[in-house]
Amino acid sequence: MLMEMENRTTVQEFTLEGFPAIQHLGKVLFLVHLLAYLASIAGNAVIVTITCADSRLHTPMYFFLSIFSFLECGVISAVIPKLLAIFLVDRKIISFLACFIQAFVFLYLGAVGFFLIAVMSLDRHVAICKPLHYPTIMNLKTCFLFVTACFTLAFPLITGLVVKVSQLSFCGPHVISHFFCELGPLIHLSCSDTRSTEILALVLALFVLFTSIIITIIAYSNIVVTIMQLPSAKEKQKAFSTCSSHLIVLSLMYGSCVFIYVKPKQTNRLESNREAALVNMVVTPLLNPVIYTLQNKQVHQALRETMYRMKISG
Repeated sequence: MLMEMENRTTVQEFTLEGFPAIQHLGKVLFLVHLLAYLASIAGNAVIVTITCADSRLHTPMYFFLSIFSFLECGVISAVIPKLLAIFLVDRKIISFLACFIQAFVFLYLGAVGFFLIAVMSLDRHVAICKPLHYPTIMNLKTCFLFVTACFTLAFPLITGLVVKVSQLSFCGPHVISHFFCELGPLIHLSCSDTRSTEILALVLALFVLFTSIIITIIAYSNIVVTIMQLPSAKEKQKAFSTCSSHLIVLSLMYGSCVFIYVKPKQTNRLESNREAALVNMVVTPLLNPVIYTLQNKQVHQALRETMYRMKISG
């Protein structure tokens, strides 16, 4: 396939435009984004580690959360290191192959994340609407099947799209109006007829996004109905609190991606998309560990005990 890709293009590398208006602040931006990146990796790694280490967190909710944190680490690690190189040494060149690998990893893990968000909504639905059957329905086998389905479903969708874009003819210009290899700006650079590719990209984006949204809306509609039927205000508050963190995270994900990928065309769309994507790439993965652990007593206790054991062993 690589030979076919090379035969269809005269462009062997691309230039990532980055943020030329603020490139003079490169070293400051490098430091800020490096700290945010390290904090995001550390925060999500802590969730994965304590979920594996503490038996009290061996539940479906924390299992899915650890997978989600792993995906977050993968997504930002596919993009942020190259952005740091742009800020620090103005290294904007990326090879043709590396560009499409970056695009694939970003889109694939992102799509898996959206499907996983829907699965987490189903998990909360079963926990609140069918609490007596929850241990039976959401057993270990079911959890693994759900996660496997997320990874399996996303693979042909994203692979097909990335391969189709890679087979377009790129005969110049080679400057991508973004800070990473996002498929939209890449398609705009092609000198081929891209109408079918743009339609495919839009259809797949809508499928991934709205499949996740529809499942989430149905699950939470049933959750709200069930909670409103609870007899006491205390029970209602407790039930809502088990969903609050998940609701905040999915609102951040859905809101940012609808803004980036589904809004109508505008003259400044690429520029605004770039800024929104940066916020989505840097801020959201940093907030997710905080949101999920801020008011979670189980996680707080597991963290304290883990740190105590490390202190004792040290």
